[in-house]
Amino acid sequence: MDAFFAAVEQAAKPSLRGKPVIVGGLGPRGVVATCSYEARVFGVHSAMPTSQARRLCPNAAYLQPRFEVYRSISERVMALLGELSPLVEPLSLDEAFVDLEAGGAARDTAGARSVAERLRADIRAATGLTGSVGLAGSKMLAKMASELAKPDGFFVVTPGTEPALLAPMSVRALPGVGPATAETLRRAGITTVKQVTEAGEEELVQLLGRAHGSWVHAMGLGRDRRPVVAERDAKSVSVEDTFDVDLHDRVRIRAEVARLAERCVSRLRGARRSGRTVVLKVRRYDFSTLTRSETLRGPTDDPVVVREAAERLLEGVDTTGGVRLLGVGVSGLADYTQEDLFAQAAGERAARAAEQEAREIAAVRDTGGPQAGREPGGESGGGEPPGAAGVPEAPEPRRWPPGVDVVHTGHGPGWVQGSGLGRVTVRFETPLSPPGRVLTFAADDPALERGKPLPLVPQD
Repeated sequence: MDAFFAAVEQAAKPSLRGKPVIVGGLGPRGVVATCSYEARVFGVHSAMPTSQARRLCPNAAYLQPRFEVYRSISERVMALLGELSPLVEPLSLDEAFVDLEAGGAARDTAGARSVAERLRADIRAATGLTGSVGLAGSKMLAKMASELAKPDGFFVVTPGTEPALLAPMSVRALPGVGPATAETLRRAGITTVKQVTEAGEEELVQLLGRAHGSWVHAMGLGRDRRPVVAERDAKSVSVEDTFDVDLHDRVRIRAEVARLAERCVSRLRGARRSGRTVVLKVRRYDFSTLTRSETLRGPTDDPVVVREAAERLLEGVDTTGGVRLLGVGVSGLADYTQEDLFAQAAGERAARAAEQEAREIAAVRDTGGPQAGREPGGESGGGEPPGAAGVPEAPEPRRWPPGVDVVHTGHGPGWVQGSGLGRVTVRFETPLSPPGRVLTFAADDPALERGKPLPLVPQD
């Protein structure tokens, strides 16, 4: 799919079509997930820090990802691919390999071209979006061809033309050649694929080692015999968060680990899996990254057990100086659970203790500190707990991230353009409407609520 996340947002928001759109983390440490082609003109690209993107393209629309929308559209596209062949290997939400021979969809180059054109038309009709198709005799070349086809096109690597196509490309175009490998090759005077093939396998093995050198040599010759694998079994499930400001408070760090463990288990259960090994990831203030793991007696999908294990792992990590990223994962996946009853019981005790600790912390915060509410003599001043004397506690302020769907009782559906200082600005439009008007409301306006994503194309 072409600039998938950004393209979805442009299709959903008529006022953004033809304009630079950047989707990703919006905080000081956020990273660009995807940007529209209009933003790429300014030098913005995926994996770039959002702060750098803002300097390059300050007038772009910066939006928070809506993964539930992207996932639903991805499922429709993958279903179309499944009609072509039983061998479909998804690489991500917006990319997949398809073995056309296995499905009998194409038996020669002309047939493959016809399939590509029909597929692109079907994708546009089903989603309102564009995709690019690369056709070749191997996975590596098909991937390269799809990149050459972007945006909204298809590219065929005709058998016999592979060497001419690969020769002028940078070594970075080859699978398995990252920055470190490319630098090693550069120091040896090898910067293009043609120079890779001219160097020969023996020299590459001396430079990169037996396995890696042989792999790079084979890729340089276009020899990729990897089959399309319909079922790629996930090896782990994990979630992580990067914080705008380093965390120093140990209680806050522990609370974040507990929250990540809950999210991880939710994702694990969504995949109908369980796992045996809990992994904690901590990136500290100096960018050093630590990982710790604990293997349980049996696979589990119990949030209490996973949270308890993650908290135990945290106890062995020094967070003095601050933490910028935390992650919790589960590996050693299985399709069943075999609960460790002792661990589960201990986890329940730990959960009760954590809840009690949270209540005590909240009480200290709400009363202004550990000495608040005491008379000069040091004895308790008595009285009712906070909020019990007829004074209601202030509700949590509602968050309105840029790009989120909303609905107003008087103005209908729209999306958030921005918020702050107790106000929220909304553009009222739908995927099938012309660009809409912009209005600003109080952030706590009862007439404004979160909305549901609307279809990008007319529904039958």
